Amino acid sequence: MLGMPHTKMLGGGLFELRIRGKEELRIFYCFKQRTIYLLHAFKKQKQQTPQRELLLAQSRMKELTHSI
Repeated sequence: MLGMPHTKMLGGGLFELRIRGKEELRIFYCFKQRTIYLLHAFKKQKQQTPQRELLLAQSRMKELTHSI
């Protein structure tokens, strides 16, 4: 498993993959039964992650949990 600075555990089973380059990209993901689910990706434009991006990923993770 990757560690900082490439990935960060956000809590509750939600992780953030950090891709650095010309632009900074973020991908929120989680693990369920040996499968990785990509929940949401966005281009980071500010230093702090926008709350709406995080809430969207958490909402999708909740939907996924109920469907499995």
